Amino acid sequence: MSIPRLKSYLSLFAAVLMLGQMAAAQAEALPDFTTLVEQASPAVVNISTKQKLPDRRVAAGQMPDLEGLPPMFREFFERSIPQQPRGGDRQREAQSLGSGFIISDDGYVLTNNHVVADADEIIVRLSDRSELQAKLVGTDPRTDVALLKVEGKNLPTVKLGDSSKLKVGEWVLAIGSPFGFDHSVTKGIVSAKGRTLPNDTYVPFIQTDVAINPGNSGGPLFNMNGEVVGINSQIFTRSGGFMGLSFAIPIDVAIDVSNQLKKDGKVSRGWLGVVIQEVNKDLAESFGLDKPAGALVAQVLENGPAAKGGLQVGDVILNLNGQPIIMSADLPHLVGGLKDGAKAKLEIIRNGKRQNLDVTIGALPDDDQEVSASAGGGLERNSNRLGVTVSDLTAEQKKSLELNGGVVIKEVQDGPAALIGLRPGDVISHLNNQAIASAKEFTEIAKELPKNRSVSMRVLRQGRASFITFKLAE
Repeated sequence: MSIPRLKSYLSLFAAVLMLGQMAAAQAEALPDFTTLVEQASPAVVNISTKQKLPDRRVAAGQMPDLEGLPPMFREFFERSIPQQPRGGDRQREAQSLGSGFIISDDGYVLTNNHVVADADEIIVRLSDRSELQAKLVGTDPRTDVALLKVEGKNLPTVKLGDSSKLKVGEWVLAIGSPFGFDHSVTKGIVSAKGRTLPNDTYVPFIQTDVAINPGNSGGPLFNMNGEVVGINSQIFTRSGGFMGLSFAIPIDVAIDVSNQLKKDGKVSRGWLGVVIQEVNKDLAESFGLDKPAGALVAQVLENGPAAKGGLQVGDVILNLNGQPIIMSADLPHLVGGLKDGAKAKLEIIRNGKRQNLDVTIGALPDDDQEVSASAGGGLERNSNRLGVTVSDLTAEQKKSLELNGGVVIKEVQDGPAALIGLRPGDVISHLNNQAIASAKEFTEIAKELPKNRSVSMRVLRQGRASFITFKLAE
């Protein structure tokens, strides 16, 4: 073999060896989740619920028109109300699947409120497939957290982490029961922190690209140390399935909620008593700000903590107790984390000048109706034939959803709305081909809905809009 050809072969061999070494180095750089999954999985549980539904509602002619429903609503209805022969007051059982995780060896379990809402029976299935009946200790719809208790000793538990130490870009892993497939594992990275979603003002969500689907709700989000840093709660989707945007409740928030539920059976939050809106570029310029930032006070509720502390309409709140308010949505969860009677120092812009205000934080009323009444209305709690309680959208919600009007569902009672799968947080923009401007107008239109004829409704859920149809019985 000639010298030149030998050199050529040696060069080729060196190149192949280098590529192999690079591939091995890249493989070593990728995280190994096997140990984490082995250690954490036993403490992750599957949650199923049963809810008794009176058969007479369907027999009375309130069965919705399934053909008029989009897939995500039709699937909910068919799963929730299995077909059975009609007759009298026979009880039907609706089953719901979700996930959860054990936080203490004596049987306390964390999950989402929407997984167990309105359940008559809650079953927790462990990793060894044994089933335990759970008691509902308490729920907090505002953060979508629920605390359960099962009877047991020396149960496997998760390790709790510190969600405040999470960094954007770090690896995270979810374990849950998507579509009922127990202990499915998905991974991704932290995409953003402190996200605020429409209708969720008290949770600074962790955004990830971890694949989350129905059934993952309530399950844990782990960091690479095997510590729970969040509760998987929501996804943003236009298709009904995972699209790369999932949101988790920070474990710091969830544990604070669970401790209050365990101690008091309810959650107390701080309350400032203002209606706020985002500061855009034009508003920032008019208020003398260098850049858009802060929370603009659009309304000060009468006799609320802000009013007593001297806050005025037109003030821009820049920080609270030294914590900057970058987006207006930063303010509610910062205030909500304070206790009734706590002293808060606000830095504001008023008439182009910076100044400080000392405000005594109040207690957020238990009932949203009381808050709304202080603001002059906006919540329709009276019967509107559909069985829903709705309230006006805030200016911030309208902007994020690109709507001029509409209402958000606060509560779903027995009735047509429950039967067609509507749930709290859904936004209704049109009813019976009429645009909805306010909660009051929604109730007025609902009173005039025709009977025994298909009625259309435009609903937005997690950013996706769909028209659905239903019929009201005589």
